[in-house]
Amino acid sequence: MLTFLVMTIFVVMSPGLDTALITKRTISNGARDGFQMALGFTAGSLIHTIAVTIGLSALLMQSALAFGIIKWVGAVYLIYLGVKALLAKKAIPTVATTTAPTKKQHSAFLEAFLSNVLNPKVIVFFLTFLPQFITDDRHATRDFLLMGSTYAVCTVIWFSLYVICLYYIREWLLSPTVQLWMERATGVVLIGFGLKLLFTKSEAV
Repeated sequence: MLTFLVMTIFVVMSPGLDTALITKRTISNGARDGFQMALGFTAGSLIHTIAVTIGLSALLMQSALAFGIIKWVGAVYLIYLGVKALLAKKAIPTVATTTAPTKKQHSAFLEAFLSNVLNPKVIVFFLTFLPQFITDDRHATRDFLLMGSTYAVCTVIWFSLYVICLYYIREWLLSPTVQLWMERATGVVLIGFGLKLLFTKSEAV
């Protein structure tokens, strides 16, 4: 569980689409919209958790071999994400501090929720990330729900802190150097964990 928690923190903190969206919305409309987006991302994570729990728990009960293949593919995918992060030449595009008047925007919560739920990359990530930490078939459903809930809690905490930081240390937090450092650190962790999985036999298979 400790390994999962460390990995989750790195993944949640890694700059990506969610970070870009919440940055833009917070700077344009204020902290209130930022907090609503944090809740939207969290709600989306919970939906993915439920979907993965139902689907993969059923698969594990039917075929330990198929589940093992998913875990192996997941390990390769984590290494791919890590290499991609290490090779990133620049962080996510910064958002202008001033914006021209725009039409009334949709709910910040709904925008974040839909972007998370409908993002194929997030779906693939949950399908490959959570199974890596299942070591006992008998408690798979419980473990999936626990890990998904932990991921959701980390998500809302991080993005809430991020929104607050945008007002106090915005220049530092959004600087290309800091964003790139976060990408590289996440890349190292993902590659290391992926390699460990490839050379470690799973007790669940």
